[in-house]
Amino acid sequence: MQNGIMIQLPEKVTYIINTIMEAGYEAYAVGGCIRDSILGRIPDDWDITTSASPYRVKELFQHTIDTGLKHGTVTVMVDREGFEVTTYRIDGAYEDGRHPKEVMFTASLAEDLKRRDFTINAMAYNDDAGLVDEFGGMADLKDQVIRCVGSPRERFMEDALRIMRAVRFSAQLGYEIELETKAALRELAPKLACISAERIQTELVKLVTSPHPENLRIAYATGITRVILPEFDVCMETEQNNPHHCYNVGEHILKSMEKVKPDKILRLAMLFHDIGKPETIMMDDKGICHFHGHQTVSEEMTLKILKRLKFDNYTIHMVAKLVRYHDYEVEAKEKNVRRAVMKIGEDIFPLLLQVKEADLEAQSAYLREEKKEKLKAVINVYEQVTAKGQCVSLKTLAVTGKDLIKEADMQPGPEIGEILHRLLDIVIEEPGQNERENLLKLARQIK
Repeated sequence: MQNGIMIQLPEKVTYIINTIMEAGYEAYAVGGCIRDSILGRIPDDWDITTSASPYRVKELFQHTIDTGLKHGTVTVMVDREGFEVTTYRIDGAYEDGRHPKEVMFTASLAEDLKRRDFTINAMAYNDDAGLVDEFGGMADLKDQVIRCVGSPRERFMEDALRIMRAVRFSAQLGYEIELETKAALRELAPKLACISAERIQTELVKLVTSPHPENLRIAYATGITRVILPEFDVCMETEQNNPHHCYNVGEHILKSMEKVKPDKILRLAMLFHDIGKPETIMMDDKGICHFHGHQTVSEEMTLKILKRLKFDNYTIHMVAKLVRYHDYEVEAKEKNVRRAVMKIGEDIFPLLLQVKEADLEAQSAYLREEKKEKLKAVINVYEQVTAKGQCVSLKTLAVTGKDLIKEADMQPGPEIGEILHRLLDIVIEEPGQNERENLLKLARQIK
């Protein structure tokens, strides 16, 4: 095999490639799946490129879906699993920074690979030919470099989203961005303004949930965040002259993202938890900076940014709530923890503890051990409350609204909700009160 590389293709991919080749055409697995296989990763999906026209591909397989015939793509279904098969193509002129005005099919694999974004994504493979690496993808994998295929300027002009993809790949793989590629990033970053919010969002999430979320710093340095997240730029330019901090606001945010696990909700919460600090900065007569009320401002800004980037309602709700409560003080007593869980939410409170931990790890050493001990005590109490199955919400209250109507002779209406919340208040104070008959008796008294 060329370069001594042998890739174990999945059985279904081999079947598709062999079927096309037996009909007299070329076919290869191509792109990210080849890159990931060489790196010993499990590919998310397998793309196939071929010299056969999309219509010929449709004839060769029993079940296909017309994914994008105009652009040469057909999805071949094998046992309910879909594989995109795309005809070798040359892209025409790009007029909108995203779509080619036209595509022309070609018989040349090299021409097809030439239009791809980065060298590490421009390799192809089949069992007969081995690895096809026309643009030095293997060398760049070895050197851990993100480099455009051909002219970086041309590649980014074709699809401006590639500007973000360069930074995203650097964050996912821990690679450096080659100098000419980085220079083109800086020059063409304003072109991202023509990319849809949905596509920006997808790349941003991949970047912040990567092993190197701190590479958002590259996006700042090259002018990318100035277009997609200008609020972050202000954070990178806001100092925190305060004993609790050793970084500016932006660097603290980056450090906190590194300190939390790579979960979308948690990483976004860290990205936005202090986003409102620049708007609330005040300096006292000793020159120390304070950020009173930054939690509320950060929450408001988070809601606005996430909506602008077209995030789903669940993500917006979860992230905004974590931002709102990231500085919320909880005393390490069962009653206090129960009340905090009730106030903040059963689904959110355990995530909040992780947010608090990451926030702390990204602060200065000042009082850090004392803060850690305090947080650890809260975590221990929370684990005790959970282990005992203590009631912390209406969901685990021993009576429901239907019980009050049926057993306590109450009329449906807003009063039911009010009484349930009063009962929950009692149970939060004294968990032993969470008995059905006892709560029905108390409800009658309240009524």
